[in-house]
Amino acid sequence: MAATAGIHTAPAPGEAAPGAPVPVTLAEAVPVWARIAALSFGGPAGQIAVMHRVLVEERRWISENRFLHALNFCTLLPGPEAQQLATYVGWLMHGTRGGLVAGGLFVLPGVVAIMALSWVYALYGNVGLVAGLFFGLKAAVLAIVLQAVIRIGKRALKGPVMVGLAAAAFVGIFFLGVPFPLIVLTAGVIGYLGGRAGLPQFKAGGHGAGGKVVEGPFLLDDHELPRERAAAGHTLRMLLVWGAIWLVPVAAILLAFGSDDVFAQVAVFFSKMAMVTFGGAYAVLSYVAQQAVEHYGWLRPGEMLDGLGMAETTPGPLIMVTQFVGFLAAYRAPGALPPLMAGTLGGLLTTWVTFAPCFLWIFVGAPYVERLRGNRALAGALSAITAAVVGVILNLAVWFALHTVFAETRPFTAGPIRFDVPVPSSLNPWALALAAAAVLAVFRFKVGMVPTLAACAAAGVALHLAGLV
Repeated sequence: MAATAGIHTAPAPGEAAPGAPVPVTLAEAVPVWARIAALSFGGPAGQIAVMHRVLVEERRWISENRFLHALNFCTLLPGPEAQQLATYVGWLMHGTRGGLVAGGLFVLPGVVAIMALSWVYALYGNVGLVAGLFFGLKAAVLAIVLQAVIRIGKRALKGPVMVGLAAAAFVGIFFLGVPFPLIVLTAGVIGYLGGRAGLPQFKAGGHGAGGKVVEGPFLLDDHELPRERAAAGHTLRMLLVWGAIWLVPVAAILLAFGSDDVFAQVAVFFSKMAMVTFGGAYAVLSYVAQQAVEHYGWLRPGEMLDGLGMAETTPGPLIMVTQFVGFLAAYRAPGALPPLMAGTLGGLLTTWVTFAPCFLWIFVGAPYVERLRGNRALAGALSAITAAVVGVILNLAVWFALHTVFAETRPFTAGPIRFDVPVPSSLNPWALALAAAAVLAVFRFKVGMVPTLAACAAAGVALHLAGLV
């Protein structure tokens, strides 16, 4: 079938050119996507870095330019860009089926992990030894995020103009609180004008000052066409199918239980969130926490941070914290259902309405983005947006570092400048030591991601058993 056949770059049917990657079937791709999903720690920065390493450097399934082009598009969409990037590449390789496999597997480990931890949290009120596990994992994740910022920055910041855009984005979002959509829009306009004018600083592809681009050949090189092309019939079909997959369950719940039912509230609220989560999870989680605690009463103050700790230290998108919110909402208002069953259904419903739109955006929009891939002005806009996103990811890395090493921060304000500074007395020496060890392992001794995660997790558990954390 067309959806499962591999992409061929060979000069003759069934015969690969010397040194060319071997065509891949969907069945052969599944374990690779599963591996990427299992290693998807560290938020979007770490997840994108893992995908780049596996898809571009190791497997050579997709070229550098195609990968960054897909990433540029996904950063413009509401929802988790890393999951959408996996869906995009899966779609490029094997059509809709491939996108479903890649995007679905990317979410699955997080669904299972968050659900299991939600059960433990609901039954025991804390995660016991898991708290020590989280403590250690956070230190490793910090090192992985820093590594990701450097890797992505080297490949996206091609010259002083792109470095300047990244720096401006970091200053804008970290020190001035500029909204992410405004940063993306400004960078896009600058890049569009620069690309349209033919300025070399905004040209996509090629080697830049940031580092060496991975050489081919690739299964998906810069000229390979996607299996599914932009067409009115295809677009309408995807809109109808994925619109129904997303919204029919929501409508059915509203009709069956009424708008005041907790399942209806969860379905409607998180469907709205799926359409406005621009800029990653951090951009919207404060609003989700406020609504969940103050408006709906689903969570108690502080519980959102517990859920965020789960999501930060388990595989999958950070937005998976919403599953924890949906779980507790239904667990505490189960109606006629057993609380744990209600919580499980509430968490799964939240995940459904959060991620179904992600497939809709990709399957509808990707064919058109691919058709415009050679457009010079669009390429300039997307390259500039990617540079700005590097600055935003750096902002997330700094935020994560502050909250990993320090227990408390306080706001600093001076005119338009406002940012959080750590409280020195809240420094956790064990967190600092573990983070330093993880950074040393990753950058100095080139220790892999899995051994670093495992070692830090074991150290965290040991510190917890010793009563030190």
